[in-house]
Amino acid sequence: MKKIVRTAARLLYPFAFIYGAYIVLHGHLTPGGGFQGGAVIATGFALMLAAHGPGELSGIFKRAALNICEVAGLLIFVLAGFGGLTHGRAFLFNWLANAGGLFGHSVAHGPNPGDLNTGGLVPLLNIAVGLEVLGALSLIIYYMMTFANHIEEGGPDDAA
Repeated sequence: MKKIVRTAARLLYPFAFIYGAYIVLHGHLTPGGGFQGGAVIATGFALMLAAHGPGELSGIFKRAALNICEVAGLLIFVLAGFGGLTHGRAFLFNWLANAGGLFGHSVAHGPNPGDLNTGGLVPLLNIAVGLEVLGALSLIIYYMMTFANHIEEGGPDDAA
């Protein structure tokens, strides 16, 4: 790719990452959430991959890190769900609501001022889903791009 495309991708990726993180963290207050935010961040990854190619990007983004990201999201989601069972309630019971701490403050009366710490278990689940979607979509895009490059280098007969 040309230097302009690579420079633009490097400039736009942080904004895609920040915007995706914003969507994930504000998912319980605004439209959006873990899936949408994870998809936005994975789109930034796809932009970098299209600009640099899988060979050059493998030094920056490790496949093992994306696998860990995917597994960590799934693990956080399942463990948060089992947290309700440990409190004698149903799976995915909102056991963090009104419990204090990071996500468990009570919602103020009147209009919600946008406090991030009022969602109970929902923000934690959004973060877990965001990690899962980021890892999974990024790996899918990575493998598709790697396979497309393999076909271009060796021809269509090498794909089978």
